Amino acid sequence: MFLPFFDSLRRHGVPASPREFLTFLEGLAAGLCRFDIDGFYYFARAAMVKDERHLDRFDRAFAESFRGLDAIPPEAVLDALQLPEDWLRKLAEKHLTEDEKAQIAALGGFEKLMETLRERLREQHERHQGGNKWIGTAGTSPFGAYGYNPEGVRIGQAESRHQRAVKVWDKREFRDFDDRVELGTRNIKVALKRLRHWARHGAAEELDLPGTIRASAESGYIDVKTRPERHNAVKVVLFLDAGGSMDAHVQLVEELFSAARSEFKHLEHYYFHNCLYEGLWRDNRRRWDEVTPTWEVLHRYGPDYKCIFVGDASMSPYEISHVGGANEHWNAEAGSVWLDRARSQWPSHVWLNPVPERHWGYTQSIAMIQQAFEGRMFPLTLDGITRAMKLLG
Repeated sequence: MFLPFFDSLRRHGVPASPREFLTFLEGLAAGLCRFDIDGFYYFARAAMVKDERHLDRFDRAFAESFRGLDAIPPEAVLDALQLPEDWLRKLAEKHLTEDEKAQIAALGGFEKLMETLRERLREQHERHQGGNKWIGTAGTSPFGAYGYNPEGVRIGQAESRHQRAVKVWDKREFRDFDDRVELGTRNIKVALKRLRHWARHGAAEELDLPGTIRASAESGYIDVKTRPERHNAVKVVLFLDAGGSMDAHVQLVEELFSAARSEFKHLEHYYFHNCLYEGLWRDNRRRWDEVTPTWEVLHRYGPDYKCIFVGDASMSPYEISHVGGANEHWNAEAGSVWLDRARSQWPSHVWLNPVPERHWGYTQSIAMIQQAFEGRMFPLTLDGITRAMKLLG
């Protein structure tokens, strides 16, 4: 049934080979993207397209071959297939219009949300799907999974969909940023070099080539000169937001992390999630077991360190302003308190945000972080990094 699709690709100028088509069919047979039109599109594109210049041609061929596929009613699919339970559950998700979303009112604040959740847990005794009250799936209740509410608690859902959860009561796994990633450009390194200050100290171990040439020319024989080895005197402590909405920015942050690792000899890094709280970690696989107290980090590195936060600052405002507002645990002190402590310990500090600067005004938490950092937030672009390094220097 996919031969017409393959023929359409060739007619639109996508140089897909029979071997690539067979790989595509093998992936489908293995169930890589069952019942998911978006997954099917990306898998087909990955299998058939080997040059980004052909992406537009692929899109035209795909649209021609599968036009109307999304219009097939769910009932017809259910009649034809015996679908697994996970697919049936996700099929029940509601995709509300913007007007419908606007009609769903929040419960009235963080404290009211937590109080109501406790009441629902006491009252509910069975599984629930749909609806707008009970803890369940595919509804508009502020508690549960695969539904929509402008301010809720996510329970039992694989990943974020609307970035509206105030709390997440699931154990999620994050991955570390790779500091060995191969950069596609050296421009980030060039921008970071604005922060690099060199100091000469230590033994005279480095060959002074200009001095050797000059001395040899003056004396008439080879006169080798040495000089103290150059060392990067800048010390940096880097805090990286990981997981959740930051998953969309992994590649960009990895490039920054890799560049920083190669540029700064004295670089310490820690991970956090959304906002700074009482604990930090170095390995996301061990973030529940090997937590370093933030107080310890504050006391370990002196005020001569440059402090750089990297994160999208996109979270519930309660995570910054409220006790207990943290997304995944109960925090005894508000996130803003810990941010103030970090800023006091390291007067030379900035926040780098991977979200485009033109979008900052649409997120309340970004405005709160900007205010807390007194305008020391910069976009994670080459120009933004250059401006941030100039301020730190």
